[in-house]
Amino acid sequence: MADNFSYWEQSSFFNYDAIIIGSGIVGLNAAIHLKKSSPDLNIAVLDRGFLPSGASTKNAGFACFGSVSELIEQEKTSTTEGLQHIIEKRWKGLLKMRSLLGDNVIDYRPLGGFELFKSTDYELVNSCVSKIEHFNILIGDIVGKNAFSLSNNKIDVFGLEGISNLISNQYEAQIDTGKMMVGLIKYAQALGIMIFNNCSVNAVQQESNGNVLITPHGSFRCKKLIVATNAFIKSLIPTVNLLPGRGQVLVTKPIAGLKINGTFHYDKGYYYFRNIGDRVLLGGGRNIDFKREETTAFGETKVVQNALEELLKTVILPHQHFEVDLRWSGIMAFGEQLEPLIKQETENIFYATRCNGMGIAIGSQTGEDVAELLLQSGT
Repeated sequence: MADNFSYWEQSSFFNYDAIIIGSGIVGLNAAIHLKKSSPDLNIAVLDRGFLPSGASTKNAGFACFGSVSELIEQEKTSTTEGLQHIIEKRWKGLLKMRSLLGDNVIDYRPLGGFELFKSTDYELVNSCVSKIEHFNILIGDIVGKNAFSLSNNKIDVFGLEGISNLISNQYEAQIDTGKMMVGLIKYAQALGIMIFNNCSVNAVQQESNGNVLITPHGSFRCKKLIVATNAFIKSLIPTVNLLPGRGQVLVTKPIAGLKINGTFHYDKGYYYFRNIGDRVLLGGGRNIDFKREETTAFGETKVVQNALEELLKTVILPHQHFEVDLRWSGIMAFGEQLEPLIKQETENIFYATRCNGMGIAIGSQTGEDVAELLLQSGT
C-alpha cells in the first residue's frame, strides 16, 4: 500500500508542520497546546497501537499526588523545596486536565484517598504519622489545608482486615482513564489534529529542513517532531536515561455489598486499589522483583498475580467470595529525578518522558511544557 498512494493522498496526509509520536496523555496534550497556541499549524499524532496503550489507559485511574510514605521517600532524594515544587506541578496538572475536559467527561469522583498500615509496620506508620503535620504545612498553599489526617475509624467502614492505621488524603480522587482518553482524542480531533493509529515509526531521518518518519504505511514529513512514547522512547532515542516499569493490574467481577470506596495505597505505594462501582481494581507488586518488571513487554507473572490475589483475600475482601474478571499490565517510565524529562534533542526534535508513575497528575502539564519548548524554538 505504501507504493500505491495517490497524489492527493501524498500531498494531504503525509506532510505536517509538527508531528507527535505517541497518543497518550502527554502526546495529546502536547498536540492540543500546539494547536491552541498556533491555530495555523498542521499537526498529526502517530501511535503504534490500535489504542494509546502504554500507560495512559492501563493505569488505575488515581487522581493523586502521592501518599505520605511515598512523599517521605521522595523528599529524601529531591529535598523539601524540590518535593514542594513537584507536588505543585502534579496538582496543577490535575487541575489543568479537569479544566480542559470537565469533571463529567473524566468521571471525576472526589472520594478521598487512604494509605493502609499493618500492625507489623510499626516503624513505618510512626514515621508517617509524625510527618502528617509536616506535609500538611508543606502543601497547604498548593492543594488546600489539612490534606492528610489519621482516620483509623474508617478501617471497619471499609471492611479491611489486619490493618491498624489509616491515613486519609481528602484531596485525592478517582477518574475513568478510558473516558479521559476518549475526551482528549475528541478534543484534539475537534481542533483539526490528525490522529493515525496502528502506525509505528520505525526510524526518524533528519534533514536540513525537518524530519522524515519511516513507517510501514509510508514516509511522513514534518518540520518539528515531539517524541512522547514514555517508556518506549529508547527505540527512537536510545540515549534517554530512564528505566521501564511494568505495572500489573486485575479487576474483580461485581461484588455485592462492596465496602471500599475511594483510592487506596499500601506498602509505600507499591500496591494500590480502588472501587470501580461494585468491583475492585488492584495493581502493583513490581517491588517483588524489580529487575523482572523493568521491561517494556506487556504481560502478567504468576508471582505478582498471586500476591495481588492474596492481598484481596487477606486484607481487602476478607471472608468474601470474589472472582477475577480481567488482568492486564501497563508500562511506566522511571528515573532518579522526580521531574519529568523534557528536552530538545536536536534542532527539530523534542521529547517528553519519565512521568515516574504520575502520568495522570503530571501528564497534562508535561505535554504543555514540551509543546512550549517547541514553540520557543521557532516554527
